[in-house]
Amino acid sequence: MLQPFYRLLIELTNGRWTSFLLKRFARSRISRIAVPSFARVYRLNQEDIENSFQDFPTLHDLFIRKLRKDARPVDLSSNAVVSPVDAVIEDIGPIKETSEIVVKGKIYSIEEMLGDRSVLEKYLNGKYIILYLSPSHYHRIHSPVDGTITKQWTLGRKSYPVNKWGLKYGVRTLAKNFRVITELETQFGHAAVVKVGAMFVNSIETTHNGSQLKKGEEMAYFSFGSTVVLLFEKGMFEMDSSIHPPKEIKVGEKIGKIGK
Repeated sequence: MLQPFYRLLIELTNGRWTSFLLKRFARSRISRIAVPSFARVYRLNQEDIENSFQDFPTLHDLFIRKLRKDARPVDLSSNAVVSPVDAVIEDIGPIKETSEIVVKGKIYSIEEMLGDRSVLEKYLNGKYIILYLSPSHYHRIHSPVDGTITKQWTLGRKSYPVNKWGLKYGVRTLAKNFRVITELETQFGHAAVVKVGAMFVNSIETTHNGSQLKKGEEMAYFSFGSTVVLLFEKGMFEMDSSIHPPKEIKVGEKIGKIGK
């Protein structure tokens, strides 16, 4: 009974008008009255933030808040891969030769997620990591490695929930939600940063300029909680043995290493 109910629920709450109304409210001046209660309910850490909660003119501005420059130290070891977001690592695993990954007992297609067979080939037999951002998390996305952007593209239109219930009961959420994909070339191979839109709000804004990204450098932000999927080429990435999903992680913390 739960699965059909949940699917019906997310269909009813993901329409164009509900999305429009949520976006409009979050960006309106009146939403400022919700900032203190939002910060309190989600236990946002004032010490991490550049401004005080009273300085945010809208709820949207709170969602896309910046942190103090020293709030997220980045592991600068030459072969370290760091978390691109504050999030929960929900799953890690291999990408099969068939392009499939298994998340929360469901099969997803990396080919469908990337929408490009020529890009897909290099990730077969590689690794994936899924990082989920709740509404309470810092929403800006940073580069997990030093690299050169070789391609960036956008796919999908609507978005469905990407929390653990959305992954379990939704229909191909990671592969069909609105998403912005950035592919990076490192000295050891390619990595893809797949930024997946969440229910209601599809806004994913890129903030970097040029084709070069330094590890820890900001590259984009979400306007609401969502998910980042990292993909690594075969043989280039090894997950840190201390990480066992689900695990809270912060921007700049080491999640593994690259090298061949």
